Amino acid sequence: MASIDSTSFADLWDRVFGTQPAPEDWLVALAAALALAAVVPRPLWRLSRNAITIAHEGGHGLIALATGRRLDGIRLHSDTSGLTVSRGRPTGPGMILTAAAGYTAPPLLGLGGAWLLAAHHITLLLWLATALLLAMLVMIRNAYGALTVVLTGAAFLLVSWLTEPAVQSAFAYTAVWFLLLGGVRPAFELQAKRRRGGAGDSDADQLGRLTHVPPALWLFLFHAVSLCSLIGGGRWLLGL
Repeated sequence: MASIDSTSFADLWDRVFGTQPAPEDWLVALAAALALAAVVPRPLWRLSRNAITIAHEGGHGLIALATGRRLDGIRLHSDTSGLTVSRGRPTGPGMILTAAAGYTAPPLLGLGGAWLLAAHHITLLLWLATALLLAMLVMIRNAYGALTVVLTGAAFLLVSWLTEPAVQSAFAYTAVWFLLLGGVRPAFELQAKRRRGGAGDSDADQLGRLTHVPPALWLFLFHAVSLCSLIGGGRWLLGL
């Protein structure tokens, strides 16, 4: 019995932490095209942006916990907005890092995912994504948010557990391309809203009040992180 258990554990370990064959170049290009198609057209973006909101609010929550703040809950709304509530000092490095984590989280997650895929850890990426979504589900405080996270997590889990390596590769590469490409658009949308006089309580404006640094400079940081992540992650995905 112990031998069977140890063999099963070894097989599971190899499956999760082992490497998988790199996909064909055409599949990587197809994944990029699919991700771009989910980001550029406005009707599709209104739906797919929910996944970016999950990463955005998850970034706020993760950094809040990492900096010692108390995370009260996360809400995701059908208009693709979200809210993360944490307790702690209203000023200081912890609050600043928490506020800055939202717009930077999706592209940085995409960059980390691209690094894993470049190292051929496709299954590990899928399992890590599932684990992060499960951890986030515990902190969701509304029905729509719970449904969104459950469906997203179920997709990652089912693909990682039930599908062939080729399907896993296609799904993983599409997801990472989507984070990299989809991580660029929200900062431009925020910039457009602020130009029209809206979004007065945006992350950039909150950071401006916390640091006395103009919100425009925080917007520049969001742009820099997302574009640099896209360039760096894209090079890894394309094998350059």
